[in-house]
Amino acid sequence: MTSERSPEALPLVFASPLAIVGGGTVDGALLRELAEKGVALVGADGGADTIDAAGLLPDAVIGDLDSLTNRAAWESRTRVIHIPEQITTDFQKALYSTEAPVTLALGMTGKRLDHTLAALSAVLQYAPTRRLMLVDEVDVALAVTGCVSFEAGKRERVSIHPLAPIRFVRSSGLFYPMDGLLLEPGGLIGTSNEGVGARVEVEPEDETPWLLILGKERLWDLVAA
Repeated sequence: MTSERSPEALPLVFASPLAIVGGGTVDGALLRELAEKGVALVGADGGADTIDAAGLLPDAVIGDLDSLTNRAAWESRTRVIHIPEQITTDFQKALYSTEAPVTLALGMTGKRLDHTLAALSAVLQYAPTRRLMLVDEVDVALAVTGCVSFEAGKRERVSIHPLAPIRFVRSSGLFYPMDGLLLEPGGLIGTSNEGVGARVEVEPEDETPWLLILGKERLWDLVAA
């Protein structure tokens, strides 16, 4: 089944967490784990082939479809939404065409630097309106607007990356305090901070989006939160 972008058809609304899968490197075992736990899967254009390679069927395929293998075969298997405009990336198309309580993005980083940069730009754009995180082979990066609080182990890596200039009012539970720090791309950034074995609290000055980057083993903690 195919459809063009239209108010009647979109957005696709998911009650469960959603994983948007791109054409970058994706762990097939993780995709299967997500599916087993009830996470909906959407292929961003050729990301549908990545889902298929893991032995799974996406709930939908969304994009300009210029990199999708055998579009006709996909149309007989699941919903294929063709959005031909070239102003946005396939990741952005999948974002503006869906709604979900939590959105994971896999295969959006790595392989090509321009795709990684485009994914970060999309995260900055959509962070204010949805709970969104990037997942790669090593890390999970949660887009945060406002304060965050979570338990962290002693010496657990906690990276804080500014997507735009942002000042932090205070922090607790981190080896390197964030109090009064201005972080910005091209300036001071918060790579490889560490937990001290207590609750981490980070309070920025405003709701400018920023990334909280933890090890991938914390994925389900962030989904549940």
